[in-house]
Parts: sequence; structure tokens; C-alpha cells
Amino acid sequence: MNKEIVMYVRNHYCPGVALARDVFKRYNIQYREIDIDDDPEMARRVKEWTHHLSVPTIVIARVGEDLPYSDFLPRPTDRSIKGYDRGPMITEPNNRALENWLYKHGYLEKPYSR
Repeated sequence: MNKEIVMYVRNHYCPGVALARDVFKRYNIQYREIDIDDDPEMARRVKEWTHHLSVPTIVIARVGEDLPYSDFLPRPTDRSIKGYDRGPMITEPNNRALENWLYKHGYLEKPYSR
């Protein structure tokens, strides 16, 4: 696959980041983290995408890059951004949303089923 998962995180504990790390570990999915507290440009980017410093914001990028590999849906105005599938981006997903998103992009063999 010529794409990789990039997860934007912060340097303090976040239950959503812990959940995502657990899902990636459970399914042995490789990913790369970018700490937005260490890079003001990356923090600006996440804020532009989400209107907050929302983590985890997870994107599928071309290998070695940190932007979504294709256009993504705009931020919803009628609901929370949490778990909203924006194509190659998802922010603050729960297990179901993350596993379904990973399935949609070919990282899992089956969608969420508990």
C-alpha cells in the first residue's frame, strides 16, 4: 500500500488517543504520530480542519506525507465532528467509527461487530 495512517496527537493523556492506539495495536496496524504540541504548524492545521485542537485526528496520507491523500468532506455544521467520516480523515472516533473507517479504507477485513 502506498498510503499510511497518520494520527495527530497531543503530549498529554487523551482517552480518544489511547483508544485509537489500542485499536491499531489490536489489529497490528502501523501508523505514525504527529504531536501537535511540538509543532505549531501542525497545531494550526488541526485547528483549521476541526476548529479546535481535536485529537486524535487521523488521516490516510501518502507514505512520508502528513496531509490526507485526497480531498476530505467539510466539517459538519449540524452535528459533532466526533467520529464523523470525512473520507481520508476522522476525528475523535469511538471504536465502532474507527473500525468501520479502517475497514472502508482496506486496513481491516471486516467492519465493527461486537
